[in-house]
Amino acid sequence: MLPEMTLAVARALAAAEHLARGQGLSEAEARHVLAALLLEEEGRPAGLIREQGLEPGHVTRLAGLSLADIGAVPSDLPPPTGRGAAATLAFAARRVARELCGESVVATEHLFLAVLREDASLRTRLETAGLSLSRIEAQLRPEPLRLEEPLALLEPTEQVDSARILDANANRAREALRTLEDYCRFVLDDAFLSGELKSLRHDLAEALSVLPVRILLAARDTLHDVGTTLTVPSEERRTSLTAVVQAACKRLQESLRSLEEYGKLHDPNLGRSLEALRYRAYILEKALLACREARERLADVRLYVLVSVATCAGSMEWTVREALAGGAQVIQLREKNLPDREWLARARQIRDWTRQAGALFIVNDRPDLARLCEADGVHVGQEDLPIKEVRRIVGPEMLVGVSTHNPEQLRQAILDGADYVGVGPTFPSKTKNFDAFAGLDYVRCAASSTSIPAFAIGGITLDNVDQVLACGVRRIAVGHAVCASEDPQRVAAELRRRLDAAS
Repeated sequence: MLPEMTLAVARALAAAEHLARGQGLSEAEARHVLAALLLEEEGRPAGLIREQGLEPGHVTRLAGLSLADIGAVPSDLPPPTGRGAAATLAFAARRVARELCGESVVATEHLFLAVLREDASLRTRLETAGLSLSRIEAQLRPEPLRLEEPLALLEPTEQVDSARILDANANRAREALRTLEDYCRFVLDDAFLSGELKSLRHDLAEALSVLPVRILLAARDTLHDVGTTLTVPSEERRTSLTAVVQAACKRLQESLRSLEEYGKLHDPNLGRSLEALRYRAYILEKALLACREARERLADVRLYVLVSVATCAGSMEWTVREALAGGAQVIQLREKNLPDREWLARARQIRDWTRQAGALFIVNDRPDLARLCEADGVHVGQEDLPIKEVRRIVGPEMLVGVSTHNPEQLRQAILDGADYVGVGPTFPSKTKNFDAFAGLDYVRCAASSTSIPAFAIGGITLDNVDQVLACGVRRIAVGHAVCASEDPQRVAAELRRRLDAAS
């Protein structure tokens, strides 16, 4: 799912995909996005180009597209599909929007700047022609509000009282963030979540920098604070690490809300900045806690086998039972072309076999059928239903896995609440065709950046599994290597042996 964007951005992405199709490409590239943005003569990107002494048509040609390539773009284009570089640039533009104005809605100028930042080759060509990235960034940054005289909204007494509240809640929010960051860093060993919390902590400090430290310290009166002696028994004990994290999340959100309300007395922009930080705190709470039970359920799961009739050398029952006997801990049913009734009957059989073996059963793509056959979970790809909609069908208890092919998709899956992720494709696969391969570099990135259960997938066999393990990943998903073997039990057992030895 693409980030929230203006209609102009949606039209530009759709136009970029149209331009790519016209060149026989399946996905839009950065140059197509740039050309689509400059089609709007009165748009902000075209204006920024002209302010630098260049013409949009000339820039389009520098990007490698001619007017003949572009032709007439229809006005009734379908919505953008959000694949490939266009999706990557859309998410990069959202980061630009947050950086420049603290908003998450992507406008054309944000997408334009994202194109320049993300595509180094294209940027170099344009800079050679006289375009200045730093000048464009400066033009897009909002001018600070300047007043001829200081704006005094509060009486001295109110100023001190509100400063005392702001100081207390700023301390409380920073303490909660540090508590959560320590948990992610030292308990989860999760680089991604640690980084997100560190970023939130620094953004909070930046937002609060508009409040004079001198006034906050002058208003502080810990010695006579009646709240220091007020407590309830539940505050004096924590029963688990999870209880510590839950309490810190709530303390963070409550303090941000108080900061937001009282901050409005000093500066309306402060209130808006703190509101955005509070929403980020809600998202991080979900990433920290909602998947806790799933992490525990998958803690010892190493070998995940994907089955379909087409890939099985023998009968499906024999293949599944042999794989389970060899040590497979998850079986996923992946059938693309079966009628629903036949699909459901087969799923219920596998549900019985996995239940007898004490293994998990996952359904590919179909949350409706996963629910009907009482599966343990459902797995979706980047073009399938988003996690939010899957949850509406299967509820909160069922595992939801997501296929990811790059770090941005991994980040989005974590924040959306995925219970586990597939990372790949690692190698060419005999069961699925891919236009490109994320490869071992992405497997290595996922293994080092997140504690969410991550299964390397795509063409993994006994011949190359050691390369995968060398990347730091300790979970794999395989299909052909086990199912097409004449001895699925032996292959599964050997894969499991190597996984266990590396763990």
